[in-house]
Formats: sequence, structure tokens, C-alpha cells
Amino acid sequence: MRTPIIAGNWKMNKTAVEAAAFIAQIRDGLNAVSGVDIAVCPPAIAIPAVAEAVKGTKIGVGAQNMYFAESGAYTGELAPNMITPFCQYVILGHSERRAYFGETDEGVNKKIKAALAHGLTPMVCVGESLEQNEAGETHSFVSGQVKAAFAGLTAEQATACVIAYEPIWAIGTGRTATVEQAGSIIGGTVRATIAEILGDEVAQQIRIQYGGSVTEKNIAELMAHPDIDGALVGGASLKPSFVELVANAA
Repeated sequence: MRTPIIAGNWKMNKTAVEAAAFIAQIRDGLNAVSGVDIAVCPPAIAIPAVAEAVKGTKIGVGAQNMYFAESGAYTGELAPNMITPFCQYVILGHSERRAYFGETDEGVNKKIKAALAHGLTPMVCVGESLEQNEAGETHSFVSGQVKAAFAGLTAEQATACVIAYEPIWAIGTGRTATVEQAGSIIGGTVRATIAEILGDEVAQQIRIQYGGSVTEKNIAELMAHPDIDGALVGGASLKPSFVELVANAA
């Protein structure tokens, strides 16, 4: 059985003070939910405050990005060993990073390997644009992203990762893929591609989330699909109702 994982991607929201106050508001409610892994991914500057605020709970902490180098002249970047004292997870290859900051498949692959080498669980994001979706290119594009992300990884390394399928057209738009759409891509493309490159046993072990306008109202229906193992949640993770969302997922 794959343990579902619900992660909140706070993106560029909440100062360190606001983040700690928000955790104080939701921590007991989240900690009371059993049967799912839970993580929150605040902005980098708020990570230490959030890590302190969740101490003694089952709530994990994730970074929203990191660089693959150990140190060096990389202004503005964070090395893996800078986040490991505070984090168990790291989001890698988010579509916003790819679109706004020029991230490439090759760079994402390097980051995944670096994260794994430091004992972090990568949450690897893949997903197609509306244009690609409407042109019938979803399968080929997403499969290509998965192959590039997992190139050179062993079966053991792959099963230590989480994949987040986030159709770009559904992120923050209020448009959610139907359960059938999300499930068919997660099972028929993402999991099938892992099976193709690393074998079916690995494909059945790896956890694959859905992301894109997930709310407390639609999470239970999404989770009912056998191939959907959780969610990477954006805007809905910034509100107290995130507790309800996680409870409904469980």
C-alpha cells in the first residue's frame, strides 16, 4: 500500500512571522489526522520558523527549490545541506520554476540526484500546458518529462521520490482536471513511463500526487482514484481549511 501524501506549496506567500502564526493555528488539527503523510513548503526565509513551529508533530517541512551544487558562486541559491537541517522534502521542477526561471529537464535531474544524496525526498513536478493538452500532446510531453527527470536513477532512488502531476492549465485557475483525466494521466502516462524505464514493481511503489486547483471540496473524489496518491496543494494550503482538506483526503 502506498501511503498518500498531501503537501502544501505556499509559493511566495507568508513572512516568517505569518508562517509561524499560521502553523500555530493549524498544527493540532493536522497532527490529529492519521493515514496520510503531511508536509508544508513555505518560502525559503520562513523554513526555519516553520520547522521550529512543527516540532513534536508529524508535519513534515519542504523547500520549494534548491540548487544541485554543494556550495559556490551561485548568488541567490540554496545548497542541499543548507535545507536538510530543517526539511525532509523539496519541490523540484515546478512549472513556475520552468516557465519563469528557465529550469530545464537536465537541471531538474541534477537536483533530484543531489536531493537524494542528502536524504531529502524530492517532489518532482511534471505537467503539460493547455496548448499541449488541446493538441493531444499530453502523453508524449509528460512521459518525456518523467524520462528526463529519472534518467540515471536506480530503482531504489526512484522509489524514494514523489511525483506531482500538475497540468499547468489547472494551476491556480480554478479549473481542475476531472478525476478520470487526472487518473488516466497519472496511471496511463506517469506510472506507465516509470514502469517502462524502471519496471512495474518500482512503478507500483512510487507515490504520484495530483496538483491543480485542489480544494477541501474535491480532494476526496480525487483520492478515491486508485492511481492518485495525494496532492500538491497551492492556494488552498494557505487557509485554515487546509486541515479539512487533509482530513477529507484521509
